[in-house]
Order: sequence, then structure tokens, then C-alpha cells
Amino acid sequence: MTARSELWDVAVDQYGYFTVQDALDLNIDQAALRMVAARDKVEHVAHGVYRFPELPATEFDPFMLAVLWTGTTDACLSHDTALANYDVCDINPDRIHLTVPKARRIRRGGELYVVHYADLTADQLGWWHRIRTVTLPTAIAQCITSGVPTYLLRQALTAGRDRGLLTTGEAKTLTDALEARDAR
Repeated sequence: MTARSELWDVAVDQYGYFTVQDALDLNIDQAALRMVAARDKVEHVAHGVYRFPELPATEFDPFMLAVLWTGTTDACLSHDTALANYDVCDINPDRIHLTVPKARRIRRGGELYVVHYADLTADQLGWWHRIRTVTLPTAIAQCITSGVPTYLLRQALTAGRDRGLLTTGEAKTLTDALEARDAR
């Protein structure tokens, strides 16, 4: 199997993107990666991230790129972005919100992103269109803490319950947290 075909297999599952780390994980050395980039006309789209342009772009591309841009496999969509993606309220974030582990520091670019630092547990994580994303209860809790307006969070709580994305217990806990925040 060639370096290109191995990277292609990864890119197909990541909306056309692959990272330098993906290449290293496949034991593809830097020289082979440079040849793929030069000969196969892959686009360098961000620090350490490439894209096969022959794979069609989708509405999900910016979100996958954001997660890959962080350079860590533990990154995920979160906060306002997760609420918007779950389509449970009228929130419309102007940038993509991401959470990365506390130990990870990102020092480059990122004007399109808001990076939050937290060590999340496995039960706080899920998937949205094959992109790592916090669960709805986690997103609502994050947004309560970050100050998202109450009316949007009430919309999210109602829609989340109605669509079965929140248990009764989760909804109660989050409603109590929202009321406590608003009482301050």
C-alpha cells in the first residue's frame, strides 16, 4: 500500500483531512509525506493539517478542521458550538468552540476558534457527524458556567428533554445549576 493510499483511507473518515500525526501513526516518514504533498497536490490547510481536494467539501469540514488543528486527539467541539450542532436552541456562535486537555497549550493562530481547557471524562464525550463532541449535558453545563444567556439554555433544556438527549435527572441538575447561576 502506498503512502498516498494509506493517508487517503484516513482522510475519507475525516472529511478529506489528515494530519502529520496521522502520517507518523502509519509509519510514513517526513520525506514520503512531502512527496505526497508535492505530487498529489494535497492542500496544506493549517499547521500540521492537509486535505485531499478531490474529496468533496461538506458543511462539516470547518468543524473537523478545527478539531484536527489543535494537534491533539483529545480535542472536541464544545460549549456554544456543541449546543448549536445539537440544534437545541437558537444560539449562533461566531467562532468554533473547542475543548482540549489542561496540559495542552496551543500557541498558534486560532482567530476562528475559542479554545477552552478542561480534562473531560469519557462519559462527557460523544460524536456529532463523526466529529468528537461533548455530550449535550456537558455542553449545557459548560454554557451555564461561561455565561450563555438563560433563555438559550432554557430552550436547550426543553429541546434536550423533548428529544431524549437529556434524562430527567440531568435536566433537573442542569436546571438547578442555571437557577443558582441566575440567583447570584
